[in-house]
Amino acid sequence: MASPKPHRWTNDQLVAFLSKYRNMNFIKSHGRDNARFIRKQGLDRLFFECDTHMWRLGDRKIPEGVAVDGGSDWFLLSRAFVDYVVNSRDDLVTSMKRFYAYTLLPAESFFHTVLENSPHCETMVDNNLRITNWNRKLGCKCQYKHIVDWCGCSPNDFKPSDLPRFQQTARPTFFARKFEASVNQEILNQLDAFLFGAPPPSTPGLAAYWESAFDEADGVRSLSDAQLTHYHAFARLGLAHAASSLQGDPADTRCRYFAMGHPASVHIYFLSDEFQGYLVKHHATNLATSKLETLETWLTPKKFFKFTNPPNSFTRLQFTEIGTDWDAKERIFRNFGNLMSPSDEPVGMQKWGKGLNVTVTVVWIDPTNVIAATYDILIDAGAEFTHYRPPLNLPLRPGMWTVRVLHHWSPVAETRFLITPLTHHKHLPIRQEDALKLHNGPAKNSYMEQSFHGLNPILNIPVHLGQVEAAEHNAGLTGAPLERWVDGLVSEVWAAADVCSATPSGCPVMQSCRETAWSSLSPDPKSQLGPPRADGRIR
Repeated sequence: MASPKPHRWTNDQLVAFLSKYRNMNFIKSHGRDNARFIRKQGLDRLFFECDTHMWRLGDRKIPEGVAVDGGSDWFLLSRAFVDYVVNSRDDLVTSMKRFYAYTLLPAESFFHTVLENSPHCETMVDNNLRITNWNRKLGCKCQYKHIVDWCGCSPNDFKPSDLPRFQQTARPTFFARKFEASVNQEILNQLDAFLFGAPPPSTPGLAAYWESAFDEADGVRSLSDAQLTHYHAFARLGLAHAASSLQGDPADTRCRYFAMGHPASVHIYFLSDEFQGYLVKHHATNLATSKLETLETWLTPKKFFKFTNPPNSFTRLQFTEIGTDWDAKERIFRNFGNLMSPSDEPVGMQKWGKGLNVTVTVVWIDPTNVIAATYDILIDAGAEFTHYRPPLNLPLRPGMWTVRVLHHWSPVAETRFLITPLTHHKHLPIRQEDALKLHNGPAKNSYMEQSFHGLNPILNIPVHLGQVEAAEHNAGLTGAPLERWVDGLVSEVWAAADVCSATPSGCPVMQSCRETAWSSLSPDPKSQLGPPRADGRIR
């Protein structure tokens, strides 16, 4: 999760600074033309939140006799002003609470406006003691239109190249945002070293980051069916990996297990700011001892992007990937590993080198070699990334899909991605009726109104009757046969790199999770928190 972080001075210096200005309110104004701010902020529009969406309902008038202001929603407020805002019944506070109850981003204007128009106006300091990493070229792309009827901007995450900015700022600043370890962990380590001294190079876990994606206390209903399907498949791949660890006697069951229940936890694992895969903790019964053990499996993704051989003379394309939850601001897929099901709507992303303006063609091919979509992209000379979600009819046919990039209809590169059939529907084992609806592809096998069947011979993409018959047969699978189909597909894209045990194990070669470098249970001193010490630090 993106968050602010102390970046410059010690806790003692912050305490001394705030003590010196005890009754002041540190709040940053937009510093621009006020009428323009009101328009861009949508303060003259009426908004209402319903069903996790912020709806724009119409126009409204700005209250008369009030100087409307706004800016950052990160601020430091005095106790006296907070008490005034919470408990006062005067006309200013009550009318502003009513007005901002139907505002898009009330925290970015409410406190500024009340403060400047209240008896506390003399306590305002136009500085929120923070540095914010604004890159409006990347951060103002209307990337939240799916949840709000408005276009806004969002700061970017800091990277190591930004470190000098923290040291060179002229105004008093104690905090900075945004930081996000899943985007860049190194800048956090650099700041820790700058503020508190570098840890010993041998400190375990320095370059690693584990992000919790699920815990059994959350309940399986917090997961999508696609996540639940993948996590169960990952656990089964881990058990198969453990079973193969003892070579020789096939009757030796000391490393053979029977899966029990839903996964216990899931972590996303990064090392040196590179996604390393998923860590799935799961319960299983050891067949030799009949005792329940808790294992953790590390799943690593396989790579599928490749250029044509021999290489095409077109060299601007650097990479292409298919996934969901594309973040145009940070230029990553937030669905790490791209766990997708037939109900998902994938996005195609391309990364480009600089060069001349060109047009390329992108072709999407389903597991039965049906050309689902083809479209052209105009690549400007300075373009670095492009992304597009073709409006495919759902459900997508499960299996391995292929996406090709062509220049003048000559192949440049291709990648593959998996649409995984679901073993669970509404968090329960899927019934055949639902499986047939979700796993048979779109109606009439048509992904778009336009048919691209005529391109198959041109692109040398043959359609084999056997592929179609196998797909139709698999669409009706449930239970163990469905799990075998899922495991076969998932193992094409993911590999069980290692397995460890969080509890005493009957498998003689099973390592303890706490003794590995990768497990979510391995030592991570940089993230260990304790009770507050005399200097205010908790680690």
